[in-house]
Amino acid sequence: MRLAPGIALFVALLFLQLLPSQARAQVVTSGPDSVLVLTSEADTTQQKQFFLSGFKNLGRPGRAALFSAVIPGAGQVYNGAWWKVPIIYATGGVLGYFIIDNNNKYQDFRTALNIRTGRSNQFIQVYDAYYDDPIYGADVRNGTQNLRVSRDFYRRNRDLTIIISVLAYGMQIAEAYVHGHLREFDVSDNLSLRVQPDVFRTPATNGVTPGLTLTLYTRTK
Repeated sequence: MRLAPGIALFVALLFLQLLPSQARAQVVTSGPDSVLVLTSEADTTQQKQFFLSGFKNLGRPGRAALFSAVIPGAGQVYNGAWWKVPIIYATGGVLGYFIIDNNNKYQDFRTALNIRTGRSNQFIQVYDAYYDDPIYGADVRNGTQNLRVSRDFYRRNRDLTIIISVLAYGMQIAEAYVHGHLREFDVSDNLSLRVQPDVFRTPATNGVTPGLTLTLYTRTK
């Protein structure tokens, strides 16, 4: 059992290595030539500070977009628009329902078509689920073709709904970003809109066209 002391020493060294280091920096030498060496914990602290400073530099619109990217609706909550959250999740619920429903129907028609055309390994099941159906039945004219058309129809709807879901996800991120910018827009009582008639020259006809000019300006007291 001469290996026992060596194993115990190895375990002790491994345990000491895993202990968290409390030193953040170490002075190698003393005097005017002292060198401050950062330890791994100090490096980790600097990395955390770097990411935190980068997060703060994003600004309100960037942080709102980041929150919505991680959790849909979180950016709207950050902007104070709580009433938009039910709309976002209601839209996600409807799109999720159509994705599941279209995928289930696509799988049903796909399985039935594979069984009827002999491309399925399910030798025990002789008849497919639509074998006696008045539209998709085996004895109905174009019944197999109707199976193929329905399979392609629900597969196309499923894929289209997935694309719409991705677009809706991106739109709620963009909405949080834009709303974050608008919250910083000056909408005080000092702003005013002036509407006045004007005349515009049209280069195509070398003439003039009447119109309106909208001017947004700040009123001074």
